[in-house]
Amino acid sequence: MITFFLLLLLHHSKNKNQVFKKETEYALRALVYIQLQNSKERRPGIAEIASEIETPQSFTAKILQRLVKQGFVESQKGINGGFFFDHDKEDLPLKKVIVSIEGDSLFSGCGFGLKHCDENNPCPLHFSYAPIRDAINNLVSDETIQSLANKYNADDRMILSRLVSSR
Repeated sequence: MITFFLLLLLHHSKNKNQVFKKETEYALRALVYIQLQNSKERRPGIAEIASEIETPQSFTAKILQRLVKQGFVESQKGINGGFFFDHDKEDLPLKKVIVSIEGDSLFSGCGFGLKHCDENNPCPLHFSYAPIRDAINNLVSDETIQSLANKYNADDRMILSRLVSSR
């Protein structure tokens, strides 16, 4: 049953090899990179972020502009400029970023794609899919950009770029 769920989840995205849209993947990787640099008291700029996470610079700029408008991250122009997190704000859950880009259908939708599926009117997948959907929801609600950056700092095998490289 889990294999069938994974196929459905992969079908949910336009690219069959990813769970989230490219925009979401890039946003999450960019935010973790920004947090990593902020922990070193640095504020990275667009060119650095795009280079380090191996994303197109113009697309990364648009994504980060949107994330700034939504208040997820701050930016400052000038010599000491770049992107940074406001230390007075709470940690940023992954779910907030994902929902802001993709909506909440992954966390509330029917695994079979029906509009009116629930405990009272279940689809054929409902009772198998609901616990998996809830587990994903819990995962991205509990994990934050900051917790991922901390894990990255604690394990030198973790990477943010698509190509494996030594750090």
